[in-house]
Amino acid sequence: MVGKVAIIGAGPSGLSLLCWFAKMKREGKVIPDLICFEKQSDWGGLWNYTWRTGFDEHGEAVHGSMYRYLWSNGPKECLEFPYYTFEDHYGKPIPSFPPREVLFDYLKGRWNQEDIKKYIKFSTVVRDVCYNQATDDFTVSTKDLTTDEVADGERFDYVVVASGHYSIPNVPTFQGIEKFPGRVMHAHDFREANEFAGKRLLLIGASYSAEDIALQCLKISERPLVQKFEGKTAFFKDGTTAEVDVVLMCTGYLHSYQFLRENLRLKSRNTLYPSNLYKGIVWMKGGNNKLLYLGVQDQCYTYTMFDVCALWAAKLIQADFTLPPREQMERNWQSWAERNSELKDVFQMIDFQTDYVQELAKECGSDYPYDLDVADIFYAWAKHKAENVATYRDQSYASKFTGTKSPIHHTTFMKALDDSLQTFMDQRKN
Repeated sequence: MVGKVAIIGAGPSGLSLLCWFAKMKREGKVIPDLICFEKQSDWGGLWNYTWRTGFDEHGEAVHGSMYRYLWSNGPKECLEFPYYTFEDHYGKPIPSFPPREVLFDYLKGRWNQEDIKKYIKFSTVVRDVCYNQATDDFTVSTKDLTTDEVADGERFDYVVVASGHYSIPNVPTFQGIEKFPGRVMHAHDFREANEFAGKRLLLIGASYSAEDIALQCLKISERPLVQKFEGKTAFFKDGTTAEVDVVLMCTGYLHSYQFLRENLRLKSRNTLYPSNLYKGIVWMKGGNNKLLYLGVQDQCYTYTMFDVCALWAAKLIQADFTLPPREQMERNWQSWAERNSELKDVFQMIDFQTDYVQELAKECGSDYPYDLDVADIFYAWAKHKAENVATYRDQSYASKFTGTKSPIHHTTFMKALDDSLQTFMDQRKN
């Protein structure tokens, strides 16, 4: 067991780690000194919605990419904690595709089960993390955004990076875009669709955000990749053109860890298994196996994957198990990465991540005695989505952990304009 652990980020991954440590402490175990550094003024990470875009009140880049009227794009049954179900939280079954506020409330219910806020330093941004080879520890430098003071470097035995990877936009360029006379923006700065009423909107990209924003704006019309712009005219690869008023890039996000020294910094595209991470967690290129990453994978599974990754990390820090020889660790991540590179479709992606979370759960032993396999629900979701992208959220699924089938929402997704928790929970027909 080590003395001091720095956790960077109070989103779902970082807070899962704090919850597991808090549970260990309740059970009478000795845990490390924990400090979680969070740039925002409250917990939740991306789920902590902000109206701001660009920069926050402290001049820091806005972390949040959430927008109003955002609804889950996957069944809640696929992200449900096995030991804290939606029925546990809300006291009744709820529909399978909740809006953001409902999911965030559920997460806060889980986090509030443990006394963890005392470990979090809010409005504190990490500026630099350096591994000290001579002393086998880290120096972490931070700034208090409220007082505008830079603190002296603080020493830690482990550093856990849980800052997420959906906040730094990937913004490609296109010939002529610099002279486009309308608005050009990334989905990171999208907050609601009403801004674009009556405008011709071109969405570039094939990500979930492109699909969801298109549904919100009711402007779904698929085209080949845009090649260039001349004035307001977009030229596409198949030779067609279109006049547009707004260009909205839904082109994904970058892994960006500017606070880490070069030998500690993960560099990866968005993928189900980033390279150089044993078990998708332990960084192999620096830090003597004491720099851990949580939540850096592209995701089918979300809350449960973050949860089991966090427990695995906590057990490693607690020395509940030891790491194998380096050669074995290298072979392990390389085999996962190779399999990842050979995935052909969404069903293989689901199977891949199912195997990953199940392997971690198994290694956590009796501390995580749950079967997280919800591949059958993911399969059904993928088929419904392929059949009709506008209606798949109107489907209903049964909870793996309670057996209860969710009710059908009182309003179909395309007509559900009120995304508040109160309206969603009122199951009376409109």
